[in-house]
Amino acid sequence: MSPQHATDEVTDLIASIEMHRQEIERESGLDASRNYALPRLQELLKAEQDAAQQPGAPVEHAANVEAVNAALRKLQSLGRGGQQRSGQGKSQNQFRGPRPGQGGGGPGQPGRHQRHRGRRQQARRGGR
Repeated sequence: MSPQHATDEVTDLIASIEMHRQEIERESGLDASRNYALPRLQELLKAEQDAAQQPGAPVEHAANVEAVNAALRKLQSLGRGGQQRSGQGKSQNQFRGPRPGQGGGGPGQPGRHQRHRGRRQQARRGGR
């Protein structure tokens, strides 16, 4: 017996929900995107579980249930570790300037390291 695959319809629905979730995440953040995707995936899961319980139901419904469960697990894992990575990384690095010794803000502008070195040399030469 060969392993069953989810139907194209369910695979397309999961992919559509994920694409919209990613779009919402870019616009409104991770929590809003999870709040969008979670009820839709749960509704799809319930529909597939109900269909699998019907007498004479095709075997594909079991594969559909597993595919939706996998999508739910992925969504839940985003909330655990993904929130800290995406939330903290943006806020900490968004307004940070160049690190010392890495150069300035663009072409023609000296780096921090060069400016500090020049000031030290002037102070030594000035004799004040």
